Amino acid sequence: MALTKDDIINAVADMSVMEVVELIEAMEEKFGVSAAAAVMAGPAAGGEAAAEEQTEFDLVLTAAGDKKVNVIKAVREITGLGLKEAKGAVDGAPATIKEAMSKEDAEAAKTKLEEAGASVELK
Repeated sequence: MALTKDDIINAVADMSVMEVVELIEAMEEKFGVSAAAAVMAGPAAGGEAAAEEQTEFDLVLTAAGDKKVNVIKAVREITGLGLKEAKGAVDGAPATIKEAMSKEDAEAAKTKLEEAGASVELK
């Protein structure tokens, strides 16, 4: 009879801490792996996959540049903010201008801000 994941989890739950440590050491030795290395590699591998599959982008204004008035106008157009709010966002650079944008919208907004003289990043 094969053990299920639930059977294994229940068996581990009934063990003392020392028994779990010994089990981990035995598994590392049997399979030639390190649990610490697996934990460290897990997020890195997942992070690379997430970066490839990113569908939403944040538009971040890193610097307003010399043509601040043009940048404020572009921020107002992109976000629909009022003059005071847009000026505050530009003055507060680096600042996130808009979050969760599609790739196409984010690229268009980035181009518009760069043409206005700003420095912009997509995250």
